[in-house]
Amino acid sequence: MFAELVQNFPQDLSAFSPYPTISHRTAWNSLAEDWKEEAIRLGEQYLGYSYPALTAMEFMDFVKTGSRTRYEDKLFAKRHALNALVLAECTENKGRFLDDIVNGIFSLCEESAWQLPAHNSYIRDTPQLPLPDATAPILDLFACETGAVLGTVYYLMKDVLDTVSPFITKRIRHELEHRILIPYLHEHFWWMGDGKEPMNNWTIWCTQNVLLSLFLTGLGGKQEKTEVLRKSCQSTDYFLAEYGDDGCCDEGAQYYRHAGLCLFQVTEILNAVTGGCFSSLYQEEKIKNIASYIWNVHIDDKYYVNFADCSPVAGRAGVREFLFAQRTDNKNMMRFAAQDFHAGGLDSLLLPTENNLYYRLQNAFTVSRIRACHKAHCQADCLNLPEAANPPDIFYPSVGLFLARDGSLTLAAKAGDNADSHNHNDTGSFTVYKQGQPLLIDVGVESYTKKTFSPQRYEIWTMQSAYHNLPTVNGFMQQDGENYRASEVSCHMSDTLCEITMDISGAYPKEAGLTHYLRRAALYKNKEIIIHDRFAFDTAHTGKPGASSVTLSLMTYGKPLPQPADNGIGFQIGTLGTVAAEYAELTEIQEIPVTDLRLRTAWEHNLYRILLRLTGTETILHIR
Repeated sequence: MFAELVQNFPQDLSAFSPYPTISHRTAWNSLAEDWKEEAIRLGEQYLGYSYPALTAMEFMDFVKTGSRTRYEDKLFAKRHALNALVLAECTENKGRFLDDIVNGIFSLCEESAWQLPAHNSYIRDTPQLPLPDATAPILDLFACETGAVLGTVYYLMKDVLDTVSPFITKRIRHELEHRILIPYLHEHFWWMGDGKEPMNNWTIWCTQNVLLSLFLTGLGGKQEKTEVLRKSCQSTDYFLAEYGDDGCCDEGAQYYRHAGLCLFQVTEILNAVTGGCFSSLYQEEKIKNIASYIWNVHIDDKYYVNFADCSPVAGRAGVREFLFAQRTDNKNMMRFAAQDFHAGGLDSLLLPTENNLYYRLQNAFTVSRIRACHKAHCQADCLNLPEAANPPDIFYPSVGLFLARDGSLTLAAKAGDNADSHNHNDTGSFTVYKQGQPLLIDVGVESYTKKTFSPQRYEIWTMQSAYHNLPTVNGFMQQDGENYRASEVSCHMSDTLCEITMDISGAYPKEAGLTHYLRRAALYKNKEIIIHDRFAFDTAHTGKPGASSVTLSLMTYGKPLPQPADNGIGFQIGTLGTVAAEYAELTEIQEIPVTDLRLRTAWEHNLYRILLRLTGTETILHIR
């Protein structure tokens, strides 16, 4: 797709000048007043900032203990500080922040390595080296992103920095040449793709930031720039090959920001330097579907459908979603992004914890447009004009993701297999929201450690099927891998009923003894949700039917209070809704403390796990 378009492109590339530099005072002075005030206020918090040293022993924490936080917290804090100072100086233009900016530039340039310790290896899925080799840079997510930060600083402030000393921008160019340009052109890192290995968000995220690093600074000669163009197009095609035509992100809503939105940025950059060579791609159905994914999986306010390592609180939509929607002519998604941007307040306005300075620059020069869209939406509501369409009921066959909603209930279920990127063993799991609030949940993932991406990954409780809304069969949980999957998947959508059915027995090992485990998840519009499970056992494995057991786990956010129900047991879930289970009896209700910092960003209080022993060969859940 991308590589084909670039084949016939002449080799002279245009300069990349996406936004006004600090010298264009009219443009900076015309920015939204509150954005300028807050940008200066945030920059002032970093006046006199002492950029922390990143020590060798802190780098080695990951290999020694598996911890990522001590090193990463410092690394990201430095970039947040530099970003804030640069935007404050571009806004004010009085030189007040210059000293701290120069300190920040040199602090980043003097780091021995820009990759994270967790990514310090040259070959995919091999053990990380304890310390970096400064003579052989590794291009990981955050090495490339650091290049983009320095490239953006250079682009915005070159003229001003040169008045302090020409050696500042010379140093930036030197580091970007040796840490980004040379390794990008002369080394092969797995995320670049070879047409054989599976790709993920790394491919497009790294490609985006390499392009920002090099095209914002104009590094390289004509031949090198042409090779960067060619190579980036090839990697982008490898990334797109991982997607089905339906555009579903198998890494979930949180990773859409590092996948679909980075695809948008790559396309924008390539268009800019080629005079619009790639603009036709925005009308390709696959690209339009990738763009709209985030709108389709939004539930309400801060909540999104989640699975795998994705959190249900996946971050507010904003400027990048708005611009991608605009390019793909999706007015409903534009309105959604504008509304979510407004709901995000100062965090959406300034992106104070965003590592990528270019995103924050993009925000600055899009605030007025996205606010105008939100204002127009509000005015339409006041004038009783037609409302924007709600996201559709949808089934993504490439991943097996099903999503249906009515005025009160939202039902999501996942078929597919247990080999998605950032996978959990969750084939057949479902989640339910009522009035936009979580009722039956997918927990998400704890803070990343060395164990998270090791052979011991599925020892972590959040990864296990027993901590999803799934059965444990004869003591066996689901297993990981492409072979552990749903079969006989079918889906039906109508104005009154949306349902998905599947056989999830294939997600369990043979030792579980299942001949089938049929799950039907159905939303009867404006009535209730039904989950109907039917199963049978192979007596050759179990000996006799009576020796078989199924324990169904249900994960809830509200505290479950048992109550009587026909043919089984029911629960009041907090004050939100009810679940009644036929042919089941309560084994235990567990309260799960939420102490992990990453989980606490999604869940403000403890979680609950209901364990039900199924008394027959089926169970029916009624969820209202």
